[in-house]
Amino acid sequence: MVSIKRILVPTDFSNCALPAVRYGAELAGKFSAELILLHVVPDTVLALPDAVMPNPTPNADLNALTDSGKQGLANLIAAEKLSARAEVRIGSPAGEIVAAATDLHADLVCIATHGRNGLARVILGSVAEQVVRHAPCPVLTVRPKSC
Repeated sequence: MVSIKRILVPTDFSNCALPAVRYGAELAGKFSAELILLHVVPDTVLALPDAVMPNPTPNADLNALTDSGKQGLANLIAAEKLSARAEVRIGSPAGEIVAAATDLHADLVCIATHGRNGLARVILGSVAEQVVRHAPCPVLTVRPKSC
């Protein structure tokens, strides 16, 4: 019999990520599992300068991004009326999601197939694909209807 006690749902707060949050919450309810929402502040903002930001992001900005992630998770939990734990990590999104699944002993990762995109996706590839390949547990990918 399948035993799911902890479900990890990464989110980048995009509209495409919301269906995965809802799937994860629904499954958590059905299995009486703990729901953990994770937001990863990408470390690429620290290392990849661009035309707008010629210098790496200062530490104060990193703290602001982390605080913003915590507030975003709190807002999401309140808006969706979820019973969930919030986690914010800093690093490579795929790597941090896999690490969180390992560290938190997740039994399932529920992730959207699409998130924010653009140049970062071209350079880094699909986060969902990397999570599917490296996660220590099963991964449910959720394809949003409109993304």
